[in-house]
Amino acid sequence: MKKAELMDEKAMTRAITRISHEIVEKNKGIENIVLVGVKTRGIPIAKRIAKKIEEIEGTSLPVGEIDISRYRDDISERRVEVALHDDINLFDTDKKTVVLIDDVLYTGRTVRAALDYIIDNGRPKAIQLAVLVDRGHRELPIRADYVGKNVPTSKNEFISVKLIEIDGEDSVTINE
Repeated sequence: MKKAELMDEKAMTRAITRISHEIVEKNKGIENIVLVGVKTRGIPIAKRIAKKIEEIEGTSLPVGEIDISRYRDDISERRVEVALHDDINLFDTDKKTVVLIDDVLYTGRTVRAALDYIIDNGRPKAIQLAVLVDRGHRELPIRADYVGKNVPTSKNEFISVKLIEIDGEDSVTINE
């Protein structure tokens, strides 16, 4: 059941624009930066950030895509069948700053799995985290470097991110 709309299309665009500017500012440009979206909704968000950074800097950034299903520590709980092959479009990350991008930061377990994946596939100079929504309730010591919106939630609420590329609309809602 929808409790409240947290972000509409315009608010999401503003958040992505702000995150994009913050990435450029914190890294003093975009040299040796790689954006990596976590499947599913992190990928289109990463592509949007890349497009916005290209508008700002006039140079495009590579965007990688990772599926961290094999790296999840709750696979047996979820009874998910994971393919034996990697679903990845990740390129050389050695000695580069990787900006890992996802839609919602909650317990930190997805980010931990993504970090394991990235480190297993290269040796980045640094890894930064960008999320559209941070809802709290961390189970691991993980903090985002770039946040579109901080939303305190209870554990029986959940955040629903919808993106035009996947769902046909842009919105973020809090649901019970």
